[in-house]
Amino acid sequence: MAATTTNGSSDDIRTRPQQSPLASKRAQQSNGPTEKNQKGKFGGYFTLGYKEGFNQWWANTPAAVAEHAVMSYIPYLRKPPTHMQTGSAPPSTNASTMSVSDALEKEAPPVRTNSTADPFGPRQWHSQMVKLTGKNRALNEFSVERLEEPQDHSLVMLHGYGAGLGFFYKNFEGLSRVPGWKVYALDLLGMGRSSRPPFRVHSKDRQQSITEAEDWFIDALEEWRVKKNIDRFTLLGHSLGGYMAVAYSLKYPGHLKKLILASPVGIPEDPYAVNAEMPDPSSSTLTNEYTQDQAAVTEQSNSKIPDAAKTTGDNNNFLNARSKAQESSQGGDDTTPSAPRKPLPKWLTYLWDANISPFSLVRWAGPLGPRFVSGWTSRRFSHLPPDEAQALHTYAYSLFKQRGSGEYALAYILAPGAFARSPLIRRIHGVGRQMITPNGSATSSIAEAQQRRENGIPVVFMYGENDWMDIAGGYAAEQKMNEEKERILKSATTEERKNDLGAAKCLIIKKAGHHVYLDGWEEFNEVMRKEMMDVSGQSRDR
Repeated sequence: MAATTTNGSSDDIRTRPQQSPLASKRAQQSNGPTEKNQKGKFGGYFTLGYKEGFNQWWANTPAAVAEHAVMSYIPYLRKPPTHMQTGSAPPSTNASTMSVSDALEKEAPPVRTNSTADPFGPRQWHSQMVKLTGKNRALNEFSVERLEEPQDHSLVMLHGYGAGLGFFYKNFEGLSRVPGWKVYALDLLGMGRSSRPPFRVHSKDRQQSITEAEDWFIDALEEWRVKKNIDRFTLLGHSLGGYMAVAYSLKYPGHLKKLILASPVGIPEDPYAVNAEMPDPSSSTLTNEYTQDQAAVTEQSNSKIPDAAKTTGDNNNFLNARSKAQESSQGGDDTTPSAPRKPLPKWLTYLWDANISPFSLVRWAGPLGPRFVSGWTSRRFSHLPPDEAQALHTYAYSLFKQRGSGEYALAYILAPGAFARSPLIRRIHGVGRQMITPNGSATSSIAEAQQRRENGIPVVFMYGENDWMDIAGGYAAEQKMNEEKERILKSATTEERKNDLGAAKCLIIKKAGHHVYLDGWEEFNEVMRKEMMDVSGQSRDR
């Protein structure tokens, strides 16, 4: 099992500052691209031909149809349920608003698999829209429920920037094997097949603008939780979904049993990002992934990782990042990189500052849109069978071409270079340690909270072996959380110490990149099942 946690050492990285995702990725590529990296599995940078691209643009496959095609690759689920309440028509027919239809014929009845056809069944699979308050606010939900047994636990999965819940198609079956669990995946508001209301930030204040952008997503998640009548759950977030998962845990404490962050964005601090100018209230930003070939990622082992860091244990020290985090902590709160950052390409900073999202470029490109998207999908899915890779390409394009909405929040959250404007390293120590008022909201006032504090939650940081997201940020966050736990428990009673659940650890998924849930899906599922069983065991013990 590759969720490695050992005490390996590697002095060559001891003095390296935490890198931005773009810088980390450039460093990996500078080692010399192979022919496969240069051409991709399907050859060329934009692998889709002009004629094929035009035909796909002309076909204008609805997002619901594309999602259904991806879900059809879920094992034991021959006919996946797919509601048609959003994304059932080409975007050009209704100004791409992804508005929600109330027509009964657009809903999808749950699909059941019995224990004869499904060795891990019986299970029920469901696709639906969950309507929220306000105009055109609803979340696309896919769930898997184990039948004929009590449902004691819930796992909620959040995707990354611009993606959709269909990207978790390799995980639904494997994660829903755990007894007593119901698995949910959600499209973030304004992304995937969730509704796409106009995104606006009203505040002119820097910090308030960041908070507004975060609240756009996490308020919708909290409203969904209330509507589903879920008291406490385990939350898994990938990339931007991981960032939002942390923000959710801080604003709405007391509802998480465990927090799992898969290659989360926004942990390290960078002085350029925290001081960079904010975007105008009408616009967006640029995404971070460009050219990494996943066939190379999933076939190769990272030679920079000590062999000891690839064995199973509880104190993994990936590239000596733990020691680096400790040195940073001992040196004070200053996490500023020691060397000046190299300037980013002018075209990148221009687009970022102009708040032009990559999806805007896809929409503007018209018939060339599918060809542009193929430059990413051919590398992102190059390790998968061709039919699955094609289905994911069509699915990605069907989402990217939709009207812009939640994508415009990114400019308020990240600065050029993909460092956070409000770094999580500054606030991660508060996860599971918030004071809670009787109505369940967080507060800094102990009087209002009536002396009630969360007793900690387990937090898991998960990275790919060849991840371009710098794992040093994960170790720095682990260190911060452990220090906060030690500080709080110094004055705690014996009973409070006994009941404290706070813990943090970093895990590595072998031969995986940033998309750990897809690149190394078998090991990822195994690790996740172990974490879920751990939650089940804690509940029984208490």
